[in-house]
Amino acid sequence: MLIWNLLFLFTPKYGDLSRYQKRIILSCLDFLVSTFSIFLAFTILYNIGHTLELFALFLPLITGYIVFKVVIFQLFGLYRPVLKYTDLSFLSTISKSVLFTSVIGVFLINLFADRFISESVIIIDGLISIVAVTALRLTIRSVIKSLTILESDSTEKQKLVIYGAGSAGYQLSQSLEQNPEYRLLAFVDDNPEMQGRVLQDVPIYSPHYLESLYKEESFQTIIFAIPNLTIPRRKEIVEHLKALPVQFKTIPTFGELLSNQASLSQIRNINITELLGREEITPYQSLLRVNITDKAVLVTGAGGSIGSEICRQIAQLQPKCLVLFELNELALYTIDMELREQNLNVPIYPYLGNITDKGHFESILKLHRIETIYHAAAYKHVPLVEMNPSIGVYNNVAGTLITARSAIDCGVKNFVLISTDKAVRPTNVMGASKRVAELLIQALAAQNNIGTIFAIVRFGNVLNSSGSVIPRFRKQISEGKAITLTHKDVTRYFISIPEAVSLVIQAGAMAKGGEIFLLDMGNPVRIYDLAVKMIELNGLIPEKDIPINIVGLRPGEKLYEELLIDKNNSNNTQHPQIFYGNEPMLSWEMLETNLENLLYEAKEKNSEEVVKLLKILVPEFNHPLKEVLVS
Repeated sequence: MLIWNLLFLFTPKYGDLSRYQKRIILSCLDFLVSTFSIFLAFTILYNIGHTLELFALFLPLITGYIVFKVVIFQLFGLYRPVLKYTDLSFLSTISKSVLFTSVIGVFLINLFADRFISESVIIIDGLISIVAVTALRLTIRSVIKSLTILESDSTEKQKLVIYGAGSAGYQLSQSLEQNPEYRLLAFVDDNPEMQGRVLQDVPIYSPHYLESLYKEESFQTIIFAIPNLTIPRRKEIVEHLKALPVQFKTIPTFGELLSNQASLSQIRNINITELLGREEITPYQSLLRVNITDKAVLVTGAGGSIGSEICRQIAQLQPKCLVLFELNELALYTIDMELREQNLNVPIYPYLGNITDKGHFESILKLHRIETIYHAAAYKHVPLVEMNPSIGVYNNVAGTLITARSAIDCGVKNFVLISTDKAVRPTNVMGASKRVAELLIQALAAQNNIGTIFAIVRFGNVLNSSGSVIPRFRKQISEGKAITLTHKDVTRYFISIPEAVSLVIQAGAMAKGGEIFLLDMGNPVRIYDLAVKMIELNGLIPEKDIPINIVGLRPGEKLYEELLIDKNNSNNTQHPQIFYGNEPMLSWEMLETNLENLLYEAKEKNSEEVVKLLKILVPEFNHPLKEVLVS
């Protein structure tokens, strides 16, 4: 240890040397090793005295041969790899270089010294050179590693465990080896044949040993190094290990690796969405392309959580053109730039505008001869619409009516309304406004002699959408604040944004006219349990490190969301996760008068009348008038 400390104190740091200086040093060391190698080859064939005589007699020839060997090392690229990170891949380069110089060496002996020196000297020298030059590099790498560790001993290292001792785990351990901030304690693997063995001088344990290992030497992080780990298995592992106060991280999935979105060394926190999601069914490509490929497509609300993902997926399906329609300037700029940077060879046209501006909207439909519309623009945040009922209703209802009528007038072939589970027996203004939007689409679709096929797609909460609980919880945890929850027993259905959008596009392709398609949302999630899992994934203890405060249900908020799919009131489609419901509807004649009155009162900001008319149009709407505010 004393020797290492002296080396550390009096040797210039390896990282401080320039690349040129490192090459010069390594070349000089190769020269010395090559000199030792040829000398040893002579002494093996001849005695030491005769070896010295031959060296004195043929010193210029031997020196030239050694210099030539180092030059060949340079020409063959032996000095290109970064020695600190290299593995045994340089052995091939060394072997080729030595073979080449040995051939030249035999030629030189036959030319100048065939009566004095045997060709066997060159053969023995070649074998010794391969071993010695390889050993030199491995020794230097080991010394650099030891000095790096010594240099970083003053800093506290993060101890971690890799879950998965396969090829991904091995590659990850090699990456971590170069990072002085981490110390790999162990691998764990489900395969009994791997348990008890050693990888990279690190032991491999059973997952059941982790709690004992933590008691022996506490670690901070478990990294999942299994790219094809299924969601159910990941849930099972995290649930089994939740008692450990550690962070859970993961390497990218196979999909991310294959699409070059990430590399194996990019470690990230496990997202709660990866535990809530489910194994997605492969999309039906034929359905995805029906209304998009080689067609002019427009998306309203193109900058929102759902709208932007619709745009991403549409852009991958080779539309004739993609029109982005959005009220928010920053949101429109962001999605426009994102799509353009992908160089997908799809014409993209961004438009700022309000869906209630009929003239502006129709001019865009006519200019681009739009064939398919995905109507995602809406005010969707329950508390905000509850506080601004007139504005919310006018935007959601008038906006849908104007875009739908414009679609009919401009000859648009397909129109898909994005709706919500909150439209089912609504208890808030937002949900009721979306149900009215559904009713007017149903009524328009039932009219004769229209060329537009209308469809409605209804689904629940999407993971990580703007304003949803997950980003809010994540922010509160990162800031060390208490998580605020409205009720301990609140449950919600969740679906990932990409899966929801894929199902929306496929559902729209199956429309005949006026159907309400329902997406299978899986099982409901208790939001309190969700908060607890998010805290545990960050290596913290619920209620101790991060409190959970129950603040009470907000106006219009449900304790339980309605089940979207009632088997007695829904029908199967060709897709196992898409159904269509048998929902009550009103004819346009029955709907028109109340709808006109609703929009008039909303425009006049008469919120009490707006709620009364919503109750007439949607009899199942359960909402106390006293909670209506001003707008």
